[in-house]
Amino acid sequence: MIRPTPRVAGAALAALLGACAVLLAVALVASVNQGLVAAAMLVGCGIAALIVLSGAVNIAPEDTRSEATERTLRVATNTLSHLRGGLTAENAHAICALLLPETSAAAIAITDTTTVLALEGQIGTPYVPGSPNAKPTQEVLESKRMETFVSVDQESQDLRPFSIGNRRSGHYFGIIVPLLVQDRAVGTIKLYYRRDLDIDRTQIVIAEGLGSLLSTQLSSYELDRQAELTARAEVKALQAQINPHFLFNTLNTIASFTRTNPTRARDLLREFSTFYRRTLESSEKTLIPLSQELEQTRRYLTIEKARFGEERIVETQHVEKGCDELPVPSFLVQPIVENAVRHAMRDDGPLHVDVQVASDGDDILIAVADDGLGMDKAVADRLLAASTAAPDGASAPAGGSGRGAGMALRNVAERVERFYGEGSNVEIVSKPGEGTCVTLRLVDARLRLTDDAGNE
Repeated sequence: MIRPTPRVAGAALAALLGACAVLLAVALVASVNQGLVAAAMLVGCGIAALIVLSGAVNIAPEDTRSEATERTLRVATNTLSHLRGGLTAENAHAICALLLPETSAAAIAITDTTTVLALEGQIGTPYVPGSPNAKPTQEVLESKRMETFVSVDQESQDLRPFSIGNRRSGHYFGIIVPLLVQDRAVGTIKLYYRRDLDIDRTQIVIAEGLGSLLSTQLSSYELDRQAELTARAEVKALQAQINPHFLFNTLNTIASFTRTNPTRARDLLREFSTFYRRTLESSEKTLIPLSQELEQTRRYLTIEKARFGEERIVETQHVEKGCDELPVPSFLVQPIVENAVRHAMRDDGPLHVDVQVASDGDDILIAVADDGLGMDKAVADRLLAASTAAPDGASAPAGGSGRGAGMALRNVAERVERFYGEGSNVEIVSKPGEGTCVTLRLVDARLRLTDDAGNE
């Protein structure tokens, strides 16, 4: 059974009510002329009922808006997965194919700021994917406002915006909606129609809703991308702060072995090249397995042992079973260990460095403990303060300047909170002459291991 659409049913009902109103008006005039008071009153009641019914029909656009909203929400989940990679030609094509059945449009196109990315549907337009944007599209990009068009892709617009109800043969009609990210137009979505009568209030609301939906999802992608770029920039900044010292010291160490122990120099050079290659690879990734971060930390200590002497640094690692595959930001443990070597080592005797990883409920704790020079509470607190620049005359951690240590630890603390959420933090417990323990709390990190295992 074929059911009439809400728009057709509404129009038919309005026509029927109009015809009834004419008949009742004629009956009312006849009743009054003939002095039939009772009949005139009954006819008047009928007219009042028609007025109420007419009001109900006029409220129908609100139902139309509700219907449009539901249809917009239904496609939200499907479009989100295609916009996680940004506004590309491939993603745009998939989105057009998803959205076209949800509208009465003959075709849908998506553009960026210069080019048509995708077109889905049967429509006679020269602006196919890969073509430069038409003038009306550029106007919407500049104005950042939704507009309707006659001859939607033509250079000249003899009627814009058009009045719904006009028929213009030989023209395609359209709605162009800007896609906005932080009040910046990054593209448009274009809905094509064969007749201006096809563009009703429902289609306008749907077009506006789809534009808002895609804009929101693109904004979310942009925020995620900026967060990832920021995280990578922080890693590179941390490397730039630490690596020059390490680089020159390592090269000097290798150079000193070239005459006295060439084999040792060759082995160190290989270890050093592997260390730097892994460092560069890790800086391009958002997360790496904890096992990889710990392996890189061991490489660092191997090189430092060659510099200071094998007996000067004694390291141990204790990792709870299953925690080695935990995804962590790169350059998370090594800076803490490096701080211990640079600032906690005494003039003589070994420095013991112990790295422990264990779960605490759903949280995971990573602790780096040493038995070095230590520091007082004020200095430890300052290392994690928002401003890492120590004021003139302020005390630094025993054994050296605290500026580099503060930059490293603050960077680690910020990334821990960003990746693992509220409650994740870095805690420093230290006592002068006895040593320091830096503990990273990764909130709900254990759940990530469970989820990853379930997805395998």
